[in-house]
Amino acid sequence: MNKLSNNLVGLTAFIETSFPKKCSVCGATFKTAAQFLIETQNMPNGRSSLKEALEEDGKEIVEVFRNCSCGSTLMDEFNSRRDNSNTGKKSRVEFEQLLLNNRHLSIEKARIEVLKQITGM
Repeated sequence: MNKLSNNLVGLTAFIETSFPKKCSVCGATFKTAAQFLIETQNMPNGRSSLKEALEEDGKEIVEVFRNCSCGSTLMDEFNSRRDNSNTGKKSRVEFEQLLLNNRHLSIEKARIEVLKQITGM
């Protein structure tokens, strides 16, 4: 069984009744959101598996695209984990600045640096 990657930790299904989810190509069944996230793979070629979206009522959600073991792409909607507080907004601004000023940093290293700045470490 695969380990859940960091960018998927903490995601919860937007609509719990969307599980079980079945692959229309091979018939693989994912009984829970956690099983879906663990037993499928990231999108190929470094493409992001996550896409921000808005529901009709304005609620932020995350569309998660994953590849079944047969290669078919599956998608489900999850609740957004984004922190929209002033602290969260400040973190995103600092992260963008850090990336702009240090183009040599990987996204993961930039996240670590922003967390260090915010927490005073």
